[in-house]
Amino acid sequence: MSRVPTIAVVDDDQAIREAMDDLVKSCGYESRLFTSAEDFLSFQPRSAIDCMLVDVQMSGLNGIELQAELNKQSHRPPMIFVTSYKDERTRSAAMKGGAFAFLGKPVDITKLIRFLESALARPN
Repeated sequence: MSRVPTIAVVDDDQAIREAMDDLVKSCGYESRLFTSAEDFLSFQPRSAIDCMLVDVQMSGLNGIELQAELNKQSHRPPMIFVTSYKDERTRSAAMKGGAFAFLGKPVDITKLIRFLESALARPN
């Protein structure tokens, strides 16, 4: 029996975390919820995370800074940004940093699921 993929949801908004948790579980995946980038960075083993859904604007480290920190490390799961801050400069920074996708809130659920499935299907 193969392992069920685990999706990290990193967002400081509780309602968004809960909605993403419901969505992830409805797709048959496991989820881990994090209230901040720092919360995620303290989690071990991060190698258990297969994909990430990340907000950009959070207190403390923002999503782009979290991405930069993870880019210094060996395990970098695919990141899908889901954010209200969808300006071109932020989108460009995320994509240049290796984001798998950059989606604006309110998110198109069908598109998010498609990106999530594609990110999980890509070879490590």
